[in-house]
Amino acid sequence: MKGTEHWTKKGDIKLFLWHKPSAAGGPRGTLLFVHGSSMASQPTFDLRVPGRPHSSAMEWFAERGFDTWCLDNEGYGRSDKSRPINFDIPNGADDLAAASEYVLKISKHKKLLVYGISSGALKAALFAQRHPERVARLALDAFVWTGDGSPTLAERKKRLPEFQAKNRRPIDRAFVHSIFNRDHPGTADEATVEAFATEILKLDDSVPTGTYVDMCSRLPLVDPEKINVPTIVMRGQWDGIASFEDLLEFYRRLPHPDKQFSVMEGISHASFQQKNYMGVYHILHAYFTLPEPAYRG
Repeated sequence: MKGTEHWTKKGDIKLFLWHKPSAAGGPRGTLLFVHGSSMASQPTFDLRVPGRPHSSAMEWFAERGFDTWCLDNEGYGRSDKSRPINFDIPNGADDLAAASEYVLKISKHKKLLVYGISSGALKAALFAQRHPERVARLALDAFVWTGDGSPTLAERKKRLPEFQAKNRRPIDRAFVHSIFNRDHPGTADEATVEAFATEILKLDDSVPTGTYVDMCSRLPLVDPEKINVPTIVMRGQWDGIASFEDLLEFYRRLPHPDKQFSVMEGISHASFQQKNYMGVYHILHAYFTLPEPAYRG
């Protein structure tokens, strides 16, 4: 399936977007994917792995009638990297504001379906908090709220002074493998991890430190009581980025009655690259296609 590149601006900053349109007639919704801390958008959402059907989440959803988009946050991939800053989570939410404005001018829909993973979930949540009028439904995968009880962040905090001292951190193939080995080795197959690493490293040999600094020292960055849109919180069974208690308290405080909490069996952190990725697609598709209620009271 052919995609097209698009560009928009956030002030003077150029942002790259990638679009794969609906392949099944009229779009069921316009879906915007938001990537995490250590990779750009296309490796995450439009990955191809020989022998692994439907590795591209964008294509899978496009085949089911969704108009699909992703963007590279400032500092990542093809987007502008020129500013001498660490490109933190609030800055990423600003990127989403600019990207959503562009997409909604093209879209047949007045609101977006938004999916964010890891720090991308934090950016998506902050964007929804700031612009609820642009969000039809919100999916937060591998999300963290306060960070309490997170083994991943406990380890990462040991390197906080290093991350605070510079704007970018190097990444390599071994680092990408570590994403899949830190929580529960075996949740992703070797061929997928290798393909993922190859595509990531084509675009970046370093990534911003801002999301790591934020997740280690500035949480919470979002207020669940101000995210008044339909929301699903998706948590991998073995994901170490947030404790169940942290996420359940966040979920409890969400004010919108249309909300779900889903535990994904056999999943650690990077859910679209896991062996059980088709279950992740199913959960997301089911939430994004819920019919409007006949009665609200």
